[in-house]
Amino acid sequence: MKIYRTAIFLSLLFMGKIAGQTVNTGDLSVAPNTQLSTLFSFDNKSSGDVLIDGNFIAYANFNNDGLVTYSNASNGKTFFIGTQQQLISGTEIAHFQNIVFENTSGLVPFQLNTIIEIGKNAEFKKGIVDADTYNGKMIFDLNAFHTDASNLSFVDGKVENKGNLDFEFPVGDQFYFRPSYHEKGANVNNAYTTQYFLQNAGNQHPYTSKDDTIITIDEVEYWNLTQDQGSEKIVLSLTLDTNTTPASFFEEKPDTQLGIVRWDDTAKKWVNEGGVTTDLVTGANYSKLVTTQVGGYGLFTIAMVKKADIPDSDLIIYNAISPNGDGLNDSFYIKGINQYPENRVEIYNRWGVKVFDAASYNESDVMFKGYSDGRGTVKRGEGLPAGTYFYVLKYTKGTQPIEKTGYLYISNDK
Repeated sequence: MKIYRTAIFLSLLFMGKIAGQTVNTGDLSVAPNTQLSTLFSFDNKSSGDVLIDGNFIAYANFNNDGLVTYSNASNGKTFFIGTQQQLISGTEIAHFQNIVFENTSGLVPFQLNTIIEIGKNAEFKKGIVDADTYNGKMIFDLNAFHTDASNLSFVDGKVENKGNLDFEFPVGDQFYFRPSYHEKGANVNNAYTTQYFLQNAGNQHPYTSKDDTIITIDEVEYWNLTQDQGSEKIVLSLTLDTNTTPASFFEEKPDTQLGIVRWDDTAKKWVNEGGVTTDLVTGANYSKLVTTQVGGYGLFTIAMVKKADIPDSDLIIYNAISPNGDGLNDSFYIKGINQYPENRVEIYNRWGVKVFDAASYNESDVMFKGYSDGRGTVKRGEGLPAGTYFYVLKYTKGTQPIEKTGYLYISNDK
């Protein structure tokens, strides 16, 4: 990385105002504990290098044709604040460590016509970022995340996430925040891009072409998920919202359940990926979450599917635990699992984050006792909060691979 030695008051010598613009053609360094504000449209020319280690406030448009970056030792923050629409453009990727979107000019004040990359955190305070209309993209780097995304502020367009941490994609369409959640593998080189569409998937993806287990498909919305780097299959969670999802998908029936479906380009049909549904009791705008491990990538949406026929088994799964140390229901007990040592048990929370993963699960020592064995956003060895989780049990009976999924309830009652 280039070393910037120019203090902010010297850096201003490289800038000038041209027809209502603030133009940078040299080295501009916003040092830690300092602040630079641009009331005019900011234009960083191809010869311009901008280092943001302090606070940079853009009240108007922002264009980057050169280098915009930060030093890892700092905690620089860029603010897009205004009362008029702001165009974020440029031929080069702008790298921001922290960024804040807060514009009161309307519901969709930000026009993203370039690629910007977040190194640490993006705060969605006020205003939707329109990347779809303007062919832009927001990238979250290895350890980056975001806060405050809601119907008032999210990305309408493509969002990419790099790395192996579990991630909520802050995507939506029109005026609705409709995130997807990804639980990933161990490869830090993973990269995925997601976009949500509040529209029909089109004639190239006919809803009449589907697995026999699929009854009804949500035809008014879908997510497009691509795997840009990596080869692992993620655990995907999709949200349901009464503002966008048809009412029929909120009706419970004894012989059906919600599932995630994916358009398979090879088979030319929608395939049933399965799923477990949880009801959300948080303050989120959406009310249900469907979670499953996917078999591929592409277009995804929600569907009403037939309840899976589980092969006859001599296993008895006790799906409630109370890890309070009283010797009763202290662990997730699967009676008979010792007969099938070639097995794996995975447990996920309602956001699709894996909290436990063990091979050769048994009835004595390799058992889930309400503590996280996860990584990323869930600390290893930490007691998990009470609530609804879901499990995936995979084992082989003879030569037949069997997979079971279901709910697991954790109670912390003393």
